Amino acid sequence: MGLFKKKTAGASAVSGAVTMIPAAKPMIGDEERAAVDRVLRSGMMAQGPEVKAFEEEFSKHVEGRHCIAVNSGTSALHLGFIAAGIKAGDEVIVPSFSFAATANSVALAGGTPIFADIDPRTFNMDPAHVESLITPRTKAIMPVHLYGHIAAVDQFEAMCKKHNIMLIEDSAQAHLASMNGRPSGAWGSVASFSFYPTKNMTSGEGGMVTTDSADIARMLRLLRNQGQEVIYQNEVVGFNNRMTDIHAAIGRVQLRKLPAWTIQRQKNAAYLSANLKGVIAPYVAPNTTHAFHQYTVRIPGEDAAKRDHFMTTIRERGIGCGVYYPTPIHRLPSFRLELDLPETEKVIKECVSLPVHPSLTQADLEKIVSVVNDVASKL
Repeated sequence: MGLFKKKTAGASAVSGAVTMIPAAKPMIGDEERAAVDRVLRSGMMAQGPEVKAFEEEFSKHVEGRHCIAVNSGTSALHLGFIAAGIKAGDEVIVPSFSFAATANSVALAGGTPIFADIDPRTFNMDPAHVESLITPRTKAIMPVHLYGHIAAVDQFEAMCKKHNIMLIEDSAQAHLASMNGRPSGAWGSVASFSFYPTKNMTSGEGGMVTTDSADIARMLRLLRNQGQEVIYQNEVVGFNNRMTDIHAAIGRVQLRKLPAWTIQRQKNAAYLSANLKGVIAPYVAPNTTHAFHQYTVRIPGEDAAKRDHFMTTIRERGIGCGVYYPTPIHRLPSFRLELDLPETEKVIKECVSLPVHPSLTQADLEKIVSVVNDVASKL
């Protein structure tokens, strides 16, 4: 069953070669396989009862909000903006230090992404800079809860009320992250999650939009299904962004495992932070719960060559790693803007993400610490 088999990038199949600890590792087991088999036997593979059940079960993790499952995290962002009323001429403030889908989804809805700088401690948007960017054309602020650390949503919520604009969350990496006990996905008028294979939980591929508005929820259901709630009665111009029952069945199993996996990620992160030397460990803001989608350290010095040498060396010694993200969105060919975002430019030269996933063993953790400390000491 090829759907469930994934060769780990960088893992060696050559006898005697270094065994790679992967930077990320999807965890698919017998329960997920049984769930897919159940759907295949039912004959109902398109959007159906599994999707509905997945939405209802996910809702319990976002304070009972409406949940609409779609075929990807990017679709969740895109449809969320359209359903929220973002259109041509509207500005949405987003971080440049994020994956391109954050800004793409604004542009695809017809709006204009306005790029903000970050707080280098959390890697999330800096509220002070965001407020300085608000204009009469600003219709929404969308913080990204990068790496699983929830953004300063309490400040953004107050800011949005003050300026009468919308708060929209990019929660693609923040399953079960929270601030003051309130989970990501339960702050904004709209929030979007991703279930890509390397996320903290997966449905194989997929996304979820959450909202506190019944009207937005209904529009989302129309938009994902060709604009129709009743077959052949198309009310709006829509898309085919439905989630299949196959993917929803996987997601339901993964959702049950997510709390325990999150605790293990946090334990792994705590061990790394207590033992790593020569790198700047991730910061966790007060009154927040970090979901640790990524464990991102910084190699001090604002020297990309130094950081890249560090990465090459630890990979040679069996530690998977990655840079998320090497180019800020505003400098990608798709946007190409001249902006002054000094903290963003600094972080892209220093950041590197190390393994933190729940399948790590104690021996894996000890090896990561040993290799990183040794290499960092010689930089």
